[in-house]
Amino acid sequence: MRILSTNLSIPQTIIWNEKEEQTGFYKKPVTGPVFLGFLGVNNDCVIDTVHHGGIEKACYIYSYDHYDFWKTKYPNLNFEYGMFGENLTVENLDESKIFIGDTYRIGEALIQVSQPRQPCYKLGIRFEDINIITEFVNAPFPGIYIRVLEEGFVKVGDKAIRISEEQNSFSVAELYALIYSKTPDMTQIEKALNDEFLSDGVKKYIIRKFYPENNN
Repeated sequence: MRILSTNLSIPQTIIWNEKEEQTGFYKKPVTGPVFLGFLGVNNDCVIDTVHHGGIEKACYIYSYDHYDFWKTKYPNLNFEYGMFGENLTVENLDESKIFIGDTYRIGEALIQVSQPRQPCYKLGIRFEDINIITEFVNAPFPGIYIRVLEEGFVKVGDKAIRISEEQNSFSVAELYALIYSKTPDMTQIEKALNDEFLSDGVKKYIIRKFYPENNN
């Protein structure tokens, strides 16, 4: 992986359910390095701190290699770096070959893969079509959220060097398909719940979806 663009946002007003709300989804490319901190990317806007930012979702990374797929589906939109709300737009990110728990050195930072991206309604607003939520779930390339194990600056041109690989875990693509499966292998679901590197947020989602009796 190599960084093509570093993207930050400022608060922007959107309309959802006929009400105004603020979001930091609309990321724009910036010049110079950005600092990956333990709780997020410095100077980036995060409004919904319940579902974004924090230790297990400190930074979102998406591959520019996937942009052409979406350009074909949405040819009337103006695609630019940060279109998917990612802080880092990279090349050569292959979710089928990246495992939950893998660690990478990128620039000054040491990062660890914590989960795939789970799309929300703001992606639908950004693309002016709520149907992209289902399309994004069905596509095999959700991008990755990461933990920051060592803080530091990253910049355009920096390459991600894999330090460790967790092949006993799920690939990001496998985990993504599993959590959205309508007929999952429950043995694999249990494996996911016991994966020490998978984010607590995804584990809670799994429990809500597949063990509704435990949601009281």
